[in-house]
Amino acid sequence: MDRQQLNIRLAIALNEWDPFGVGEGSYDPEVADSVQAVHDLSRPEELASRLQAIYEFSFEKIIPFAKCLAMAIKLLQMKEEQDSCAL
Repeated sequence: MDRQQLNIRLAIALNEWDPFGVGEGSYDPEVADSVQAVHDLSRPEELASRLQAIYEFSFEKIIPFAKCLAMAIKLLQMKEEQDSCAL
């Protein structure tokens, strides 16, 4: 799987997450920032904090850290799968 395919998978997962219940497709800027964060970070806790900050900045609401951590783990697993397939 190449980076473009991974980005699509990450974007789908983030859109399906819909942490504020506003409907899929309402998070385009946040999804783009979150996908970049997945590429920049490798520790779940760091990614969870970044996700929390990205969404808080846009929506002025805080997603509980545990929910962000669960999503961060899922996203990093996708990235790990892509990296292992590339070998």
